[in-house]
Amino acid sequence: MNIEAVARRANVSTATVSRVINRPELVRASTAAAVLEIIRELNFYPNRNARALGTGRSSMFGLIISDITNPFFPELVKAFETIAVEHGQEVLVANTDYDPVRMEHCLSRMLERKVDGVAIMTSEIDEALIGPFGRRGIPLVFLDGGTPALGVNTISVDYKAGVGLAMRHLRSLGHRRIGFISGPLRLISAQRRLDAFAMGMAVHQPRMKEKWIEEGDHRIEGGKIAMRRMLTSKVLPTAVIASNDLTAIGAIDEIHEKGLRVPEDISVIGFDDIHMSAFTYPALTTISLPRAQIAQIAFQALFESYDGQQIEPRTGKNRVIEPTLVIRKSTGPPKK
Repeated sequence: MNIEAVARRANVSTATVSRVINRPELVRASTAAAVLEIIRELNFYPNRNARALGTGRSSMFGLIISDITNPFFPELVKAFETIAVEHGQEVLVANTDYDPVRMEHCLSRMLERKVDGVAIMTSEIDEALIGPFGRRGIPLVFLDGGTPALGVNTISVDYKAGVGLAMRHLRSLGHRRIGFISGPLRLISAQRRLDAFAMGMAVHQPRMKEKWIEEGDHRIEGGKIAMRRMLTSKVLPTAVIASNDLTAIGAIDEIHEKGLRVPEDISVIGFDDIHMSAFTYPALTTISLPRAQIAQIAFQALFESYDGQQIEPRTGKNRVIEPTLVIRKSTGPPKK
């Protein structure tokens, strides 16, 4: 079935059918309704590629994430896609696996598919790679990266506030020996979380033990290994903040394997508040990042770059995400 068959059945031109599909506001309501009824009867599915050639738009946004196995990102993808569908947009998802080389391939794929805009929800990017998007007028939005510019919006997480919430909670319980497991420090977001922890410790615990800072990889196994190294210290921390929830889950597992208890021996706090964090044993206290809000801001930043049917880049803005503390069972007062 093709557009010509629809036009013959509806007794209109193919141009009218095309306008009904792409610019229905330009067609008389009764004509549009009749054409749409024929489209439904014939089960006609418009050729997206042909539509892109005709309008200059693919009705597709790209969404680049770091790790599809980390529950934080599927939850973000789901929220982004839900909003996109409501606005008649499709979503092309690409996964970098924290690899800068794969990141370059993901960006090339977006250009090849002629997406209308790209939400880059990962920080492992060389900003030199984004030049072709600006030259083509393709809007971008970054999470934890980039600089606001023409056609470029950014979303920043207030990590200082988030880590501060975790530290104040632990100190209110009586903790003074606090450790930290970072993400891979080649990532901007991981470095920012570590910097936020170091700033907090400089205020609350100037004599911080370096042994209580370990680098993980944002995955469960990395959290286990980092916690294993931390547990070799002669003096153990009474609490540990992890740079994300998967790291915290790995840390808890390692603490249990060593015959220690959470939170009686060591309290643990995560970061992100993924869905499964409420069902760990014990349930994980964590810093919550609102995925639905991040997705909505990212989508809106791209969608607002449209002027009618044409892309019109605008000077970008930075939106700040404020984390919140979710207290569960993995934190408690230290042993006396």
